[in-house]
Amino acid sequence: MNLEIKQSILMEYLNYVIRGISNKNMIPVLNCIKFELKEEGLYLLSTDNDIAIKAFIDRKDIEKINSCGEILVSGKYIYEIIRKLPNKIIKIEEVIDNKIIIETDKSSTNLNCNIPSEFPILDLSDSKNPIQIEKTMFKNVIRQTAFASSNQESKPVLTGINFKCEGNIMEISATDSYRVSKKDILLKENVKEAINIVIPTKNLNELVKLINDDEEDINIHIFNNKVIFKFNNIIFMSRLINGSFPNLSALIPNDFLLTIEVNLHEFYEALDRASLFTNEEDKNTINLVTRDNEIQISSNIPEIGNVEEIIEATKNNEENIRIAFSSKYMMDAVKALECERIILMFSGEIKPIVIKNVEDDKLLELIVPIRTV
Repeated sequence: MNLEIKQSILMEYLNYVIRGISNKNMIPVLNCIKFELKEEGLYLLSTDNDIAIKAFIDRKDIEKINSCGEILVSGKYIYEIIRKLPNKIIKIEEVIDNKIIIETDKSSTNLNCNIPSEFPILDLSDSKNPIQIEKTMFKNVIRQTAFASSNQESKPVLTGINFKCEGNIMEISATDSYRVSKKDILLKENVKEAINIVIPTKNLNELVKLINDDEEDINIHIFNNKVIFKFNNIIFMSRLINGSFPNLSALIPNDFLLTIEVNLHEFYEALDRASLFTNEEDKNTINLVTRDNEIQISSNIPEIGNVEEIIEATKNNEENIRIAFSSKYMMDAVKALECERIILMFSGEIKPIVIKNVEDDKLLELIVPIRTV
């Protein structure tokens, strides 16, 4: 393998594939990046057996291809070597078996390689009926739901985000048993068959970091044990989580005792100040009480002090409620809505609280209250 390429171009694509390796992996080849130089361009591949990333640099973006071939090189070292070089033309050449030389006009580095044939064989082919979603929409829905998933490995299915498709509706949801974040989006076309899969949240968070904000679509290819995302010159594969995701519709109330409309910013700021007098030992508990056209938010730590915040609110009836909840969970939910005004929907003091955007009910946030007696 022998090519010449500008440092900035190679670095752009190394920034993608470096996310597919883990330095904690005890299998050496899974800490490597595979370079496959062909007549049409350069392919870069990485995997940690949980995710896989493949990036393609077109021949037109390569200065010169002197000879094709493939190498398998330490991801950490090739990344740092290229990153620290000036933005000039770099020559990468395999000088003898499993050793390369990386050169600029004033720099030369030798780097030992692994055997390319030891790299896992990755099947990144297309499915018959991919789903298309606008990239910006996809990024937003992951950001709006991912925080509600669990980080407890004892319940693996809750560490992922559930994607359900039927007709032209995709429902994306996450839960850790104490809160729910759910968003419905409209697809461009009907799906051929109903879909119900769970993708690890940490993998989706890595994927989102690779997606830019242009108006193109991301193509989603779903298989029995994996899902593949394709966009621009990037392919991202993730394993799926086995198991049945909870039926969240059973948790979401249909009837509400009281609905309150508040300004999101004012409510969030009040929660933020009140959260100073909470701690993890008592689940970051905050109390909310309604009266007339205002709500009172309060918290206290007996040995430190207490705080009370009052903000204006619009109620849909004369009912009042007293309820306690986690300040962290409520702040996460409110922040995800990204609107001017929100509605808080209460079914009772010990029943889940539903939070929505006043103007868009496609995104729903739910938190389970805390019993204080």
